[in-house]
Amino acid sequence: MKKQNLLTLMVGLFFGLTTVMSQNSDNPWQVTLGVNAVDFYPVGGHTSIQGGNFEGITDVSHWNTLPSISYLGVSKNISGNWSLGLAGSINSITQWGVAEVETTQYYAADLNIKYSLGELIKSKKFEPFVGFGGSWVGIERNDFYSFSGDNVGQPAANALGGLSVWFSDGFGVTFQSQYKHSFGERKSAQHFQHTLGVALRFGGKDTDGDGVYDKNDSCPETPGLAAFNGCPDSDGDGVQDSKDNCPNVAGLAQLNGCPDSDGDGVADNNDSCPEVAGSAAMQGCPDSDNDKVADKDDNCPNEAGPAANKGCPWPDSDNDGVLDKDDNCPNEAGTVANNGCPEVSVPREVADRLSNYARTINFNTGQSSFKAETIPVLKAVSAIILEYPNAEFLIEGHTDSTGSDALNQRLSEQRANAVKNYLVDNGVNASRLTAVGYGETRPIASNITVKGRAENRRVEVKLKN
Repeated sequence: MKKQNLLTLMVGLFFGLTTVMSQNSDNPWQVTLGVNAVDFYPVGGHTSIQGGNFEGITDVSHWNTLPSISYLGVSKNISGNWSLGLAGSINSITQWGVAEVETTQYYAADLNIKYSLGELIKSKKFEPFVGFGGSWVGIERNDFYSFSGDNVGQPAANALGGLSVWFSDGFGVTFQSQYKHSFGERKSAQHFQHTLGVALRFGGKDTDGDGVYDKNDSCPETPGLAAFNGCPDSDGDGVQDSKDNCPNVAGLAQLNGCPDSDGDGVADNNDSCPEVAGSAAMQGCPDSDNDKVADKDDNCPNEAGPAANKGCPWPDSDNDGVLDKDDNCPNEAGTVANNGCPEVSVPREVADRLSNYARTINFNTGQSSFKAETIPVLKAVSAIILEYPNAEFLIEGHTDSTGSDALNQRLSEQRANAVKNYLVDNGVNASRLTAVGYGETRPIASNITVKGRAENRRVEVKLKN
């Protein structure tokens, strides 16, 4: 009858907790079913048959057990790491400390508050916990536990600790030890109760039914994947829809979930030529002649030309180096200086400019090879001479007075010929050019100063009379 009353009390409290603390995603339930052992020995020696505090606590010879399921616990998380639990247990007492007694029935109802230490050790599998609470303990009368009445229940204060090991979110095993402290004339009944059981957790809210509880679900109303915190990946490309620019077409993560059909590194949704490999600069289209006009817009895809002429080069009908668009005489070869029209003779100002250019031609010391900065000057000289195809020019080489006369004469001739050879190599007819060296014989400044000697080391290009 007593066992039936205990089970009735446990069922009633279970449904009472369910009503008072409504189920929500942050407060999952836990049910524990297992066996318990009661030990009256390591409690501080209130009788001669009991030991000191924690003395022989692991000595199972003092333990009272039942060969059946004898413990049922129900708990619910109430806030953060805190949970409130109700448990009921039954047992048969045959050992009171070190003394054997006539079999006595034991039953208890516990109401405890527990604090989980799982977050403290940063583990989801191993969950140590501590707690405290109160019990109502019933023990039948015997020689070591005697007071008015045959079967009197009594209150006790509890302190507990234990460890749960979770094999999944909802299934694990748990071990718990709690000390139950009785008071007054019943203090000899204080004892330890050890429990080992199977634990089941449930009750988390999953609105969209995707297996991810709402509290952890970034998309609680849309079914998704655990890998994306409950958010969907509609096209299955490994990029969740909220970060996928093409959520309904499988693509690449590096392109924000969009495909790249031609493999040119430009996503199809941004590719003006999605079936033909191109470049990002051309919005995914090819530019065969590298003129920065995409082939699809280029009237001359294999010949470089400006965008203003639809990718085709501007024509130069008379081949005078002046494009038709800038040529005042497009059908008659002329000069750049005369806007594409032919020059009748070399103007004086052009001759002077040519002479000034030539004086800035620089050679490596003691050699007839050009310094790098001289090449643009030579190109300018060549361009001017080519503009006047009927004119002839004299190229004079000069040195300063440093060194012997013979050396300077030879060096001046070599340098004059070096200029001539460059001009010939760049399209000037050799018959129009005469090279001569004057050594140090025609200075234009004093050879006493550094500045003067630098002015005397020169090449002059003159219009031949």
